[in-house]
Amino acid sequence: MSADRSAIRGAIERGEQDGGAVEFKERLSREVHLADGRMESLVAQLRHRVLSGDGEATYVLGVTDDGGIAGVPPETFSETMDVLSVLAEEADAHIHDVDTWSVGDVREGGDGGESPTEGIVGLATVREGGVLETDEDHLVVGTAGHVDHGKSTLVGSLVTGDADDGDGATRGFLDVQPHEIERGLSADLSYAVYGFEDGEDGGNAESAGESAGVPAADPVPVRMDNPHRKTDRAGVVERADRLVSFVDTVGHEPWLRTTIRGLVGQKLDYGLLVVAADDGPTKTTREHLGILLATELPTVVAVTKTDAVSGERVDAVEREVESMLREVGRTPLPVERHGVAAAADEIGESVVPVFRTSAVTREGLDDLDRLFAALPKRATPERASFRMYIDRTYSVTGVGAVASGTVNSGAVEAGDELLCGPMPDGSFREVEVRSIEMHYHRVDRAAAGRIVGIALKGVDEAELERGMVLVPREENPPAVREFEAEVMVLNHPTRIRDGYEPVVHLETMSEAAEFSPEGGRLLPGDTGQATVRFKFRPYLVEEGQRFVFREGSSKGVGTVTSVTPRSGPVNADD
Repeated sequence: MSADRSAIRGAIERGEQDGGAVEFKERLSREVHLADGRMESLVAQLRHRVLSGDGEATYVLGVTDDGGIAGVPPETFSETMDVLSVLAEEADAHIHDVDTWSVGDVREGGDGGESPTEGIVGLATVREGGVLETDEDHLVVGTAGHVDHGKSTLVGSLVTGDADDGDGATRGFLDVQPHEIERGLSADLSYAVYGFEDGEDGGNAESAGESAGVPAADPVPVRMDNPHRKTDRAGVVERADRLVSFVDTVGHEPWLRTTIRGLVGQKLDYGLLVVAADDGPTKTTREHLGILLATELPTVVAVTKTDAVSGERVDAVEREVESMLREVGRTPLPVERHGVAAAADEIGESVVPVFRTSAVTREGLDDLDRLFAALPKRATPERASFRMYIDRTYSVTGVGAVASGTVNSGAVEAGDELLCGPMPDGSFREVEVRSIEMHYHRVDRAAAGRIVGIALKGVDEAELERGMVLVPREENPPAVREFEAEVMVLNHPTRIRDGYEPVVHLETMSEAAEFSPEGGRLLPGDTGQATVRFKFRPYLVEEGQRFVFREGSSKGVGTVTSVTPRSGPVNADD
């Protein structure tokens, strides 16, 4: 074996022992290993292995009883993992981590005549304790702001607790690279996460500034030493009584569509807008603020880099921020004067708290901790049934197609049968949930607001596209090519006429559409009705959904008022 397979080699060399924590399994199947009698025996065996390893067992999968490398096809390996997950749950344990390796071609069924396929060998770490429940309080915060205004650095310091070195060292923790997701199922839309444990005696050593009006018994922050380590993220998810996830956006003007997707396409609770003290509000700052407010997202403004300028300059920038907020009908609430408790109580559609922060000196970061610990989860009316709009897709060896996104409503469990689509022709594909992961932590259930990766059976990754949706199989939803909407033009050099073709950002979809305003035109600042028709393909669109549209320098927002459903497949040019 090569050097990168040292972990599985070491487990094989340790071998199975009566009192050891290592177990060899070539394959596990639902039909055989979950049958009455056999399942109870395997659960007892797993519990014994976990106890022998002081709370952790190692399952070597795809090997024979004597440790010989056999390998199993990806489909078989996926079923093996599903069965192992069931056994672990029955033993009050959970699968903490899985590593897989390719071992060349194998034939399903041994010497049968089927074509050879890639063989998989895996190493699963099983730990005591039930799988993480996913219905606890969890805030999802969308970040926005002009490039180089310190957004990623600020969040990096929040989730690690580390001060920045002045050159953006903590920002480096949040640069998501392809290699970070090539194997995991976690949804890296949430590019940073930290949390809080309930404080029992007010002994939070990291707390400061009780003069801000917050009681002494603050929740204790649970942070990551290194957000690049998936075990750090999983540890936060396991330990925290409350989670706070940050959804990344992009500060560069050319990539505003990515920012819109991040803010509109996720089930966000709050917005965090950064403004650098050495620059002040910019055109992009105002644009991002407009998107946050247009989507009715309660927003916090953080004036960053206060260590880099004089106190007079910080005062001046804060006044600029306050003026910017008043221009759009919002009331600024300077936290330095009014305190964190007032900010938590009054944040909403009309009030925007303003913090002074520095990632270098950590000024204001303890106050932001207190705010995120105190803010309530936003209560939004929602259906009971499951819905998740797909934001990213990728393929994982041994698992298959993975769709990641935010659960909009309801809940999903491993084994659920869903519909995925609409496909370009308007049809929906029947799929099954193989497994669910959140921040590299495998879960059996995910509820509304969770950012997850869902492994799907019944569809290839190449068939999945951003903007598709996952819904329960019994719903039979329609594909929608055209809808009516109430739109408001935020900015446009002239007037909008019939045939105007912006890009519509609704949920996670970004699609060119043709507008037909009622009366034939809409002027800047106008609100009116319009018919909106997707140019290239249908989507699942429903009444009440909000969207942003943009074309060149023109921008606006809208709300879907009615849809024209299509219950069957449609032609591409229909």
